[in-house]
Amino acid sequence: MQALLSPEFSVYFSSINTNSRNSSPCRSLSSLRFSKISGGCRLIRRKARLTSTRAVLDAAAIEELGLTESDIRNPAISSTYRSSKLPKPNQTVLEAQTRICTGPTQTRPLSEEQAFKVLDTILRSVRGELKDEDQVSKAQLGAFFAGMTIRANSFPEETQWSEGERHAMNIFWPLLLRALPPDVIFIADPEGSIMGLASSVGPQFIGNGTSEMRLVGALREILAGGHLGYEEVQGVMKDVLPLKLEDGKSTGISESLLSAFLIGQRMNRETDRELKAHCLAFDDEHGPAPVADVCSLTHYGEPYDGNTRYFRSTLFVAAVRSCYGESSLLHGVEWMPPKGGVTEEQMLNFMGANTNLSLHQAKELIEDEEVGFAYISQREARPSLYSLIGLREHIKKRPPLATTEKVQQFIRAKGRESIVAGFYHEGYEEPLLMLMKRRGVHSGLVVKGEEGALSMTTRLRSASTSKGLPVNHCSGFRSVGMESACKEGGVSLQSFRLEVNATDYGFEPTDTPRTDRSVSKNIELGLAALHGQKGPAYDRIVLNAGIVDHLLGCDGAEDVTMALDKAREAIDSGKALKKLLNYIRVSQKLK
Repeated sequence: MQALLSPEFSVYFSSINTNSRNSSPCRSLSSLRFSKISGGCRLIRRKARLTSTRAVLDAAAIEELGLTESDIRNPAISSTYRSSKLPKPNQTVLEAQTRICTGPTQTRPLSEEQAFKVLDTILRSVRGELKDEDQVSKAQLGAFFAGMTIRANSFPEETQWSEGERHAMNIFWPLLLRALPPDVIFIADPEGSIMGLASSVGPQFIGNGTSEMRLVGALREILAGGHLGYEEVQGVMKDVLPLKLEDGKSTGISESLLSAFLIGQRMNRETDRELKAHCLAFDDEHGPAPVADVCSLTHYGEPYDGNTRYFRSTLFVAAVRSCYGESSLLHGVEWMPPKGGVTEEQMLNFMGANTNLSLHQAKELIEDEEVGFAYISQREARPSLYSLIGLREHIKKRPPLATTEKVQQFIRAKGRESIVAGFYHEGYEEPLLMLMKRRGVHSGLVVKGEEGALSMTTRLRSASTSKGLPVNHCSGFRSVGMESACKEGGVSLQSFRLEVNATDYGFEPTDTPRTDRSVSKNIELGLAALHGQKGPAYDRIVLNAGIVDHLLGCDGAEDVTMALDKAREAIDSGKALKKLLNYIRVSQKLK
């Protein structure tokens, strides 16, 4: 392996056993550690004793890395990437939001005991009796009461308010009416018709300033269970974002109103117009997208909140596909609620890559024949949307942006373009494909991989599989020269829909490697596979590269067996590993 690497790199695999059931993420960190030193990138083998909450580094290592005690965290675990600057939500109310801020059939009404506890917590918080993490945030108030209002106004009888909820609200509302701010009273009872007490606050509320007035007008429709037009959604989003100005000051927009707007649209099940508006709203934030001089570019839309249980393969798949001219653009964030799982940005950070690339720098990496793929952070590409991360944690449930952020084109290509996105919940398969067609790409693919991510599995389908579409379900479209294909915008598109059975392509059934929020374990599995170590991780990388090439209609992938063999050759030759290491090295030079 040493022969594959430049003199600037050294890689050590010590006691890596990807098949061991007793493998510990903490132990793996002692054999594999990446850090950034003196503006370069070096892979360092260092033994570190870990506790459950942080890595304990020796004094020499701390000094060498230029860290202070406050900087030390355990970079091997995904949950530690959450910014300490973000205030934490009140857990009692957050648990209630999980139950009631969801769809018309998924909502689970609160029991009387639960409702009393939640409303008592809210009352004590707005009276100032709760401090710090016990406080109920403005965003939580907006989301909770939006959920209650929409359920009362438009949900079917079985998911409307329970008798226990109604009894609790009858007791607490007179007290809350005197303590809550006007914007939250408006959300809770916009027309003064829900709570049974005559109040003019909701009907007369208009908000502060032009931007908030537009938001309030949109909310009246949403809280009644209605929908908005394309221009209305885009107008609101552009008015209120980013939440903070460049000088760090707040824009003054009510977080209660904004969280009600976002979760309300998701509860009402967004229309195509609403999803398109969210998807395209900030396309011009940095001006026209750079155009990469490549023959093929695939945009990978992994769920931004990462994986908490299973191996996440897309970063390694991108390195494989780049070996035979299929360029990829990955995008995401370092940490995102609600799952807060392992992301590509965490892995690249851990390995010492530069994750602060501009769009033009990412374009350079895609065009570089020694690399051929890139990762762009939402922090750099769409700072307005990135400003919502803290608020999204307090909303708890995924807003419309969780769907639309997966279908982005931060960089364009001179050649053919494709988009691949993961999904989990039924009902979002077709909307994702609709957004891809709206983007005008040549091919689009949605995959129900494990955890709703993109990684298809070689594991046998369980007989007790939950209802809904199975894991490894794929559907999509590709441009073809066929008269029988449907036409979209003048281009002939061939649609497909199938379930990928890995055993049909010669893969042995294997359980998916567990990573359980371990960034280092995910990297260890991926690098061992790219080093040619056969096993479940290797098979998943090959499967996901070859099947995607075939379904997207990539050159030379018409025969799925040949597509899979091409992926294997990229790994077994050492080319894919070299591409990933080149990415780390070259990205660090782009300052």
